[in-house]
Amino acid sequence: MGPESGISIPSPPRNPSSLSWVNLSRNLILAYQSLGVVYGDLSTSPLYVYSSTFIGNLQDHQNEDAIFGAFSLIFWTLTLLPLLKYVFIMLGADDSGEGGTFALYSLLCRHAKFSLLPNQQAADEELSAYKYGPSMQVATGSPLKRFLEKHKTLRTALLVVVLFGASMVIGDGVLTPAISVLSSVSGLQVTEKKLASVLNKLALFFNLGEIVVLACVILVGLFALQHFGTRRVAFMFAPIVIIWLVSIFSIGLYNIIFWNPKIVRAISPYYIIKFFRETGKDGWFSLGGILLSVTGTEAMFADLGHFTALSIRLAFAFVVYPCLVVQYMGQAAFLSRNPQKVLNSFYDSIPGPVFWPIFVIATLATIVGSQAIITATFSLIKQCHALGCFPRVKVVHTSKHIRGQIYIPEINWILMILTLAITIGFRSTTLIGNAYGLACITVMFITTFLMALVVTFVWQKSVLLAAMFLVFFWFSEGVYLSSALMKVPQGGWVPLVLSVIFMLVMYIWHYGTRKKYNFDLHNKVSLKWLLGLGPSLGIVRVPGIGLIYSELATGVPAIFSHFVTNLPAFHKVLVFVCVKSVPVPYVSPEERFLIGRVCPRPYRMYRCIVRYGYKDIQRDDGDFEDQLIQSIAEFIQMEAGDAQFCSSESSSYDGRLAVISSRTIQSSSSLIVTEREDSDGIESIQSSKSLMLQSLRSAYPDDENPGVRRRHVRFEVAASPGMDTGVREELMDLIEAKEAGVAYIMGHSYVKARRSSSYLKKLVIDMGYSFLRKNCRGPSVALNIPHINLIEVGMIYYV
Repeated sequence: MGPESGISIPSPPRNPSSLSWVNLSRNLILAYQSLGVVYGDLSTSPLYVYSSTFIGNLQDHQNEDAIFGAFSLIFWTLTLLPLLKYVFIMLGADDSGEGGTFALYSLLCRHAKFSLLPNQQAADEELSAYKYGPSMQVATGSPLKRFLEKHKTLRTALLVVVLFGASMVIGDGVLTPAISVLSSVSGLQVTEKKLASVLNKLALFFNLGEIVVLACVILVGLFALQHFGTRRVAFMFAPIVIIWLVSIFSIGLYNIIFWNPKIVRAISPYYIIKFFRETGKDGWFSLGGILLSVTGTEAMFADLGHFTALSIRLAFAFVVYPCLVVQYMGQAAFLSRNPQKVLNSFYDSIPGPVFWPIFVIATLATIVGSQAIITATFSLIKQCHALGCFPRVKVVHTSKHIRGQIYIPEINWILMILTLAITIGFRSTTLIGNAYGLACITVMFITTFLMALVVTFVWQKSVLLAAMFLVFFWFSEGVYLSSALMKVPQGGWVPLVLSVIFMLVMYIWHYGTRKKYNFDLHNKVSLKWLLGLGPSLGIVRVPGIGLIYSELATGVPAIFSHFVTNLPAFHKVLVFVCVKSVPVPYVSPEERFLIGRVCPRPYRMYRCIVRYGYKDIQRDDGDFEDQLIQSIAEFIQMEAGDAQFCSSESSSYDGRLAVISSRTIQSSSSLIVTEREDSDGIESIQSSKSLMLQSLRSAYPDDENPGVRRRHVRFEVAASPGMDTGVREELMDLIEAKEAGVAYIMGHSYVKARRSSSYLKKLVIDMGYSFLRKNCRGPSVALNIPHINLIEVGMIYYV
């Protein structure tokens, strides 16, 4: 027994040093793996930081004092933002092990009523993630908390801020490959060797430079390989980044010793004062280039779910941070003696004999960094969709073992087109750097704001402490943000335009989804009317199970009344299924289903809420129907009064639900489950005299591919003398209905604005939301519903 059981039982002695060594070795292995996933982008920043800083306003200040001051700014920026803010503070604000902008938002939604997701409370019922884990205390009713919960406008503004931050991260997914690959291949400019003739011909044909053509070729190859998934090449990532870090550390150390050892003095903040004293306003403008030294920092927090906080801390503090500091110091030492070579300072500072190996490693490292942000963009899009803020897209799971590795074809090709457009349009790392820096510092600025709210509402620290955190880091980041905003005419407008476009898509989808849900909520079928029809519902109840999908977690959707009033027959067993995403990363399979009863027992009508976290995978494993039947059967037994499981909430049909876990089913179910494999894949179904009845008695999806061996599950009621007659009869009806077939019933809806609506609302609903619905994946495809079993009901929503 564990110590939490409250019973003192002697346990075998354990060696604390052995346990600590096992934990340390595990974190060291994770730290090694994190180098290839988390730090690819951050570690390639030395390729373009100094050139972006000194090209422009500081062209007249390329002297030793300015270069020493620039290095001092880089050193303290790396120390304050990645090291202090993220490593020591942000990594402690995980959401059940997950990080990122949406992780902070989900934490806030769980500890305060900030969520705008419809009917969230019913879906959140009895989730253990709400009760356990680090920093899971329930937030007290502070005046600030009550004030924010009271005003829906403020909660909407909070969602807009989160969506804007997410849009900026998507912008990073466009800009990172462009600047990384273009800066890596720009090293060819420092050699006198000619490029291959094929590149020269392509460059002349497209009226582009050879460097831009080579960068575009690499970018197309990078995005074309995304469908293979990260796992196919993941084993190469960490060694590449480690070789790259060792290389830049060695080159930096060589440059310090060979060119100017006095650069070590520039660690002192005094050189920052001298820098601004000499450069003045021009130095403030150049902060946009200094900012590029910390691009990729957000990945430490966003990719937290794949590693541990300790492993990421170890990797940065003992490997990445020292290597970057020495490299920037070495470049500054080289430039202090060769200020005229600032345009390609990194490649010019490389000793001649090792130039080509470093060039190859730099190109590979930039591909690794680009791969990481592209994968992170896919993950973010999936999180946005799970929280109801992005249209349905195709999600391909590239790994059976690592659930975070996904590929989204539509987003991949959109990112490729935008990245190529930016590379060809700007053709300069300086202009792309202006855009890239603004995107990164905006994400940091928003993260600081959300973190301050987490300190108050989740960690339950004083408002004064949260305000101190907010003011200190907002002041530090605000200086860089103000400088980056001045670069808007010189390329900084790109992330703003991209963010506005993506944010409009997200907000229009979220707005239209909420309006559609509110329509369903206000047009629910009256339970009194339903009870008045009697158990037969005034129609013929034929064998089979009808799964009626709806977004309502309570009540009966309006599409059901269409069936009852227009069709002559309906299934004997009806289950109203509601698939909900809850603001936690993952929902354990034991807590996946919430089962309840809609009407009294003779009606054979149930409700099932299927819950997924915002990072969960809705796999098409073919077990959903069997799990649902087992869960309903267990609920029937619980409701009958089994003392071990029965609760007061599960004995009525007024919308209250019960959690059915797989452990409960295995230990108490009266169902006998048998499995067999059918070689021909064909199940016989009794013929029906009526075409309508035949369509309602849907066949198994195995009929689509005969000749394939498939797994079939059969249910039987176990012989139990003490079982209530009514329970046995209900279980038998459930099993017979399952054997007859399962049909999936969904609404095929058309959403339109009311005639009395404003012109803006008509524009958003009739054009924006309708366009997104027509061009995204259908709900039946997104939910992996077999087409042969699908019945759709047309409805028009006037919102």
